[in-house]
Amino acid sequence: MAGITCGKKVEMMKMEQIKIKYFTDKIDKLTYIDGKSDWIDLRASETVELKAGDFALIPLGVAMQLPAGYEAHLVPRSSTFKNFGILQTNSCGIVDGSYCGDDDMWRMPVYAVRDTRIECNDRIAQFRIVENQPKIQFEEVEHLTGANRGGFGSTGKQ
Repeated sequence: MAGITCGKKVEMMKMEQIKIKYFTDKIDKLTYIDGKSDWIDLRASETVELKAGDFALIPLGVAMQLPAGYEAHLVPRSSTFKNFGILQTNSCGIVDGSYCGDDDMWRMPVYAVRDTRIECNDRIAQFRIVENQPKIQFEEVEHLTGANRGGFGSTGKQ
């Protein structure tokens, strides 16, 4: 799809539809804030108390059926550690398209570094949907033709 804006041809994005099931009415409904960020906030769907060193799967109160060919990337919000002292234990959660059943509630696996309390409806995570990687084929070679950059971690501090 293409359109014309200020004399320039721009591609118009197709609007994808996501079926969503809410497990509670105690959390705000998901919203997409166009123009601000394409990450969508997720909320704790129950109050969770953790002691330093505890692990928990925090329920996010939603299950979704993603469009064919997409997956969701789930990460903490930038303020989650500061506000709650929790770390997402799998760094980035990947929700693939097959996780779409009626009981497949999304959860955030966390580790508490201090005693904390997360209230029901607190925003703790965010997600975005991403197209699945295209099918690829590996070709084994003796040498690569690109310029060497010095190896992993070689870009320095500044």
